[in-house]
Amino acid sequence: MIKTGTHNDLTDIAGVTVGQSVDETARTGVTVMVAERAMTAAVDVRGGGPGTRETDALAPGGLVGQVDAIVLAGGSVYGLAAADGVCAGLGAAGRGFALMDTPGVPRSPIVPAAILYDLANGGDKAWGETPPYRALGLQALKAASDRPVELGRAGAGFGAMAGTDPGGTGSASAMTSDGYTVGALVCVNSFGSVRIPGSDAFWANPFEIGDEFGGVRPPHGHRFGAEDWGAAKLNPGARENTTIAIVATDAALTRDQARRLAVMAQDGLARAIRPVHTPFDGDVVFAVSTGDKVLADPEMVTLARLGALCADTLTRAVARAVFASAGR
Repeated sequence: MIKTGTHNDLTDIAGVTVGQSVDETARTGVTVMVAERAMTAAVDVRGGGPGTRETDALAPGGLVGQVDAIVLAGGSVYGLAAADGVCAGLGAAGRGFALMDTPGVPRSPIVPAAILYDLANGGDKAWGETPPYRALGLQALKAASDRPVELGRAGAGFGAMAGTDPGGTGSASAMTSDGYTVGALVCVNSFGSVRIPGSDAFWANPFEIGDEFGGVRPPHGHRFGAEDWGAAKLNPGARENTTIAIVATDAALTRDQARRLAVMAQDGLARAIRPVHTPFDGDVVFAVSTGDKVLADPEMVTLARLGALCADTLTRAVARAVFASAGR
């Protein structure tokens, strides 16, 4: 029986903190994962319309391969500015990459980011030349802690929609019998639906631990058509739908191994959302390794186990996001 961590969220990974901020008037927000020290990271992009920053820095053969923080934001392209605020805050604290310490030369924080589209959700977006995202990013950074992550209408998921259901921010964790912990954090703004057509049950229901997202099961013998997408959005627009996520583990991974973790974790979205990775979505999954625990031999088998568990945990996090947003 898989067990969750203490909080059942990403902060169950030691050394990982999460901060969130929202602008209720604009119906948008920012979620930031902050690494207490630089951590190995990688990314996998599957959607047809992604919006990202600094993901090339995580590519194989790059100079750095580690991150100080990862930003998930609403606001479409405007939301990428949230990473500016996070960079400013981390730089002021002396965080970041430098080939050598040079007096008077600031370090360069490595802060990849991904955004979702919430511009047409009814919030006041008449911000002219001063979108709120830089300030929201800095606010989320300052709020970062290892306290339980607020789920539902919070952070980057504040103004999101999961198909025609309210979307939101979700998180979950799991622990292996031999001492590894994995966690997932997701902001769900998908074109596809998270619920089985004709039912209140989540696609994720086979992976639920306890009643963490309501315990609803589909009726016995329930059937649906192969192209019945249930509560998917009726009029999807290009770049208007996205699920953005972070998975993390305390296992020590190389950049290539972290990339495999991100690739495998994408299957968690496929289990929780139907359809997924469409031309209308910008689905992105980051993977982070704190490096605290040596990868047990045989390494590739252990990596496969962790990748599968990250996928399952991300599946649960998606359902937890929508479950926590219901009625809000």
